[in-house]
Amino acid sequence: MAGQQEVTAPVIEAKASEGVAAKPPAPRRRRSFAVHFAHYKWLYLLLLPGVLYFAVFRYGPMYGVSIAFKDYVPFLGVNGSPWVGVTNFTDFFANPDFPRLLGNTLILAFLNLGIAFPLTIILALLLNEVRLSVLKRTVQTLVYIPHFLSWTIVASLSFLLFALDIGPLFQFVNGLFGTNVDILSDPNWFRPLIVLQEIWKNTGWGTIIFLAALATVDQDQYEAAIIDGAGRFRRVWHITLPGIRSTIIVMLILAIGQMLNTGFEQIYLMTNALNRSVADVFDTYVYFVGITQGAYSYSTAVGLFKSLVGIVLIFGTNWLSKRFNQSGLF
Repeated sequence: MAGQQEVTAPVIEAKASEGVAAKPPAPRRRRSFAVHFAHYKWLYLLLLPGVLYFAVFRYGPMYGVSIAFKDYVPFLGVNGSPWVGVTNFTDFFANPDFPRLLGNTLILAFLNLGIAFPLTIILALLLNEVRLSVLKRTVQTLVYIPHFLSWTIVASLSFLLFALDIGPLFQFVNGLFGTNVDILSDPNWFRPLIVLQEIWKNTGWGTIIFLAALATVDQDQYEAAIIDGAGRFRRVWHITLPGIRSTIIVMLILAIGQMLNTGFEQIYLMTNALNRSVADVFDTYVYFVGITQGAYSYSTAVGLFKSLVGIVLIFGTNWLSKRFNQSGLF
């Protein structure tokens, strides 16, 4: 047998040198879905609640989006209401309130994106630099807690703190600037209040994803940088930020896609008759027009417009990210 193996090996090499192609290995048989499902049945079972949630609360209601192109009458139903084409959209774009709504929504969106989003990254970097584990866990707990408070509680706290004449922050701000302004009703103070509420409530919670990304950064790079004499700021700038760049880009794409969704509860609770000129956004407009006035088709068209703009922003931002050789969402 040994001699046969010694003879066979040169023959194979000779055939290979003569250009005789070796027989490719037989392709692996793909397992059927039933076998695959049986093998990973528990993982599919864990996936089921999420699939049901999106099917019932996300994809199911899309059936009603068709009323944006109809003159919806509740007694006739969705199928019985007459089609009107894009009339609801043209009425919305021609409405004198459209420029004001678009401006208010974009200003709040850019303020949150330009201030709240970077603060989330900065807070995650600061927490990552804390070496005392007890202090780090304590700070994390304190900044996470506001996320679990409803906007009703946040608005109530704001009313107590900035109440006219008796609110402690009202007295502090007016004493600092030497004014006597009703902060809760002044249109000039509405946007700063909204941004401050957003920062206090969600900045700490937003650090979770970035802290998880920071945990994946190679520690050997830090050790090499320390040996080379790099300070803490240099290590953050040249190692930490590049290490979580892909996560930052993905979160930024998602944030840009949600720009027109400024949130209904927060804006609605902080809106009053005196600051309505800067407080009206698409979310509250849909409520006032659709629910209180019964313009269901018109308000659905406004909501569909928001969704389409969000899709365009996501795809556009993802394309720009790929264009500059950065990681994207898909």
